[in-house]
Amino acid sequence: MIEIEHLSKTYGSTPAITDVTFNVEEGEILGLLGPNGAGKTTTMRILAGYLPATSGTARIAGFDVHTNSLAVRQRIGYLPETPPLYPEMTVLSFLNFVAQIKGVSAGDRTTKVKAAIERCNLQDKHHVIIRKLSKGYRQRVGIAQAIVHDPPAIILDEPTVGLDPRQIIEVRNLIKSLAGSHTIIISTHILPEVSMVCSRVAIINSGKVVAMNTPENLRTQLTGGSGYELEIEGDAALAKQVLSKLPGVSLVESIPAPTTHEHYSLQENRTFLRVISQSGTELGGEIAAALMRSGFSLQQMRRVSATLEDVFLQLTTEEKSLETETQTAETKEEGAA
Repeated sequence: MIEIEHLSKTYGSTPAITDVTFNVEEGEILGLLGPNGAGKTTTMRILAGYLPATSGTARIAGFDVHTNSLAVRQRIGYLPETPPLYPEMTVLSFLNFVAQIKGVSAGDRTTKVKAAIERCNLQDKHHVIIRKLSKGYRQRVGIAQAIVHDPPAIILDEPTVGLDPRQIIEVRNLIKSLAGSHTIIISTHILPEVSMVCSRVAIINSGKVVAMNTPENLRTQLTGGSGYELEIEGDAALAKQVLSKLPGVSLVESIPAPTTHEHYSLQENRTFLRVISQSGTELGGEIAAALMRSGFSLQQMRRVSATLEDVFLQLTTEEKSLETETQTAETKEEGAA
């Protein structure tokens, strides 16, 4: 449904995205995950026809976003990070207006608008002036304007940013309900969003796709799916240095004391660390030996499963590359967006 090949965008001599390539299958929700400034919004804007690419191609439903821009816009729904709303209009009048400018025929307009209102649970708000709505409801109206013409592809840029926890859950559930009948790309830097909503994730860093797969496969492929949590006695910064030098260690970080062992955090000169190993390595013995050689007292050590956060931190700090089910994403050090 959505095909992106070797897409690049440069502002002067600064690359915003470089050689971005990935596909999104029909009915799938793909999460475009990356830190702020990684190139997510630039990619979204190119797909929406808002920005021209410097090089490469992007096709939606078979139409090139550059040479067939009008055909593409008729087949996408786009929600930028700030919803494009007219605050003095009511929800109903605004959606009728959007349906009209998106080419929905007069005979179908009432049905399409009603369907968008129902899908976004706006029935009780359709006569309310938009500026009087809460941010969560304004976000719903933004999604409604993106789907009012029933497009096959939907592009959502940071759809839950700035919402409270309850509003986030509501918007996530709404997005999940759109899968199957729509192909969706969501850009986000919020890790739980990917695990809860997306079937696949493309991680972008410094303008490049550095990994693409399901969240579970990324955890397994990159980190081996496991690591260790340690309680040690001694200087935490020095312990991190010691463990980071071990071959096969990909990540060492401080973590809060486990909630079942809160009393440990009160003991002087003790700290908790998490160590993640590279795929295919078993480092339990080496970790314990290295700490004892360096004079640390190892109070406890337990094996844990790696998280998507571990994958994200590893890829966006080390710019490692990972072969996916459809491609090998190459990473190089270039300027960030």
